[in-house]
Amino acid sequence: MHDDPGIALKAALLAQISDLSEQGHKPASVVIVLDQPSPAQAALSVVLRAHHLCSHLGLVMFGVTPNARIRRLLAVGADTRDIGLVICAGTDTAIATATARTTAA
Repeated sequence: MHDDPGIALKAALLAQISDLSEQGHKPASVVIVLDQPSPAQAALSVVLRAHHLCSHLGLVMFGVTPNARIRRLLAVGADTRDIGLVICAGTDTAIATATARTTAA
């Protein structure tokens, strides 16, 4: 996400992520990058809801942000009932790990 979706676009963005996730094929992973310096609550909410959806579908999801405070907030808010949210500081690390998981499966 390059920009914070705000409350108005949050539902539409989550619907797009849901559609993409449901069309994906296991063992694919989902990577969401929050590249704004300090994402707002709406962006965090989208990531956490997308993680809940991915976990329910059996998909591993990676949340990426260089902001340590946001990584901690994602870790605290992540759904821990099914598949955990993998939180990374860098996009390259998340994509490499997701690719390795897919290749190994």
